[in-house]
Amino acid sequence: MSDRMTAPWGEYALARHPEDPRDRLRAWDASDAYLLRHLAASGTPLDGTVVVVGDRWGALTTALAGHRPTQITDSFLSREATRANLARNGADPDAVRLLTTQDPPPERVDVLLVRVPKSLALLEDQLHRLAPAVHEGTVVVGTGMVKEIHTSTLKLFERILGPTRTSLAEQKARLILCTPDAGVVRAREADPWPYTYELPEDTGPLAGRTVVNHAGVFCADRLDIGTRFFLRHLPRGRGGRVVDLGCGNGVVGTAVALDDPDAEVVFVDESYQAVASAEATYRANADGKAEFRVGDGMAGFAPGSVDLVLNNPPFHSHQATTDATAWRMFTGARRALRPGGELWVVGNRHLGYHVKLRRIFGNSRLVASDAKFVVLHAVKRGS
Repeated sequence: MSDRMTAPWGEYALARHPEDPRDRLRAWDASDAYLLRHLAASGTPLDGTVVVVGDRWGALTTALAGHRPTQITDSFLSREATRANLARNGADPDAVRLLTTQDPPPERVDVLLVRVPKSLALLEDQLHRLAPAVHEGTVVVGTGMVKEIHTSTLKLFERILGPTRTSLAEQKARLILCTPDAGVVRAREADPWPYTYELPEDTGPLAGRTVVNHAGVFCADRLDIGTRFFLRHLPRGRGGRVVDLGCGNGVVGTAVALDDPDAEVVFVDESYQAVASAEATYRANADGKAEFRVGDGMAGFAPGSVDLVLNNPPFHSHQATTDATAWRMFTGARRALRPGGELWVVGNRHLGYHVKLRRIFGNSRLVASDAKFVVLHAVKRGS
């Protein structure tokens, strides 16, 4: 869905990525527009180094393209949306510097704009990484919908950068206004990320093994119960080319590699933090053939090039609940699988993934279930 966002400098046609005419979710919200209005009304100088963190679909970066901003994102899809939205609005793509959360941040930041992420841990890590580049003259403004900004959010800004207050709410959006303090920045505690822990005993080949989680990865301080259930019911000894799709911290693919050293495991996720976590987890436990990709699901795989896909699909896109991601993952898996290849999925019972699998593959088998989760299996038949 393409929509137009009005900002003090004009109107901008914006879309999510990948574009889907059936998607009714906008590529911007009231918090993006509120931040842009505030910058204009306050006369914030934008001629220094402007850094935009967590811009979900490139709305802020596109509107500020004339000021040559640097965007920092954890999302491959957000990065691609930004590229497309810059082009859609005739902006010079070379005017914007696109960085990921795994890249070194700029050495100096004069204006820091933060779209508050869903993950408090990711916000903590990013503020820590950017703190050395912030000076007492830096303008720091965060933005988010009222339901996304909590006392804990404000405390992070205060603890890492300096005194923080919030604005009045407008259209259910709110701003975070932070005044950097050199003393606070110097006295801050060390960044606790990445976080490392050992897996419990009921996790098959991974029992007692080390997991590495970068900030922002789902369930970063413990093994989530869906993955834990999946680990107890993974296919054994299938070999061939195996894809851990939406790999998160990589425990599923690493379990496959430990169970079958001849398997060629490919870890893929649209989160740069997730793929970095998966690689760190794999390197800590295994030493076989492995590949690590940041991308849009199975989009980069040739048809018929994969033997097995393992998937725990997300059902949220930022704050929105949607099955669009799971649908793209399942259809992409079918295209990439060879005839006879298999897709194994874990998900909450209520999501009804068996219906989608039957529509896409023509078959779906229940492998295991408990009160909350199911493990399903589908086979690619025909070409």
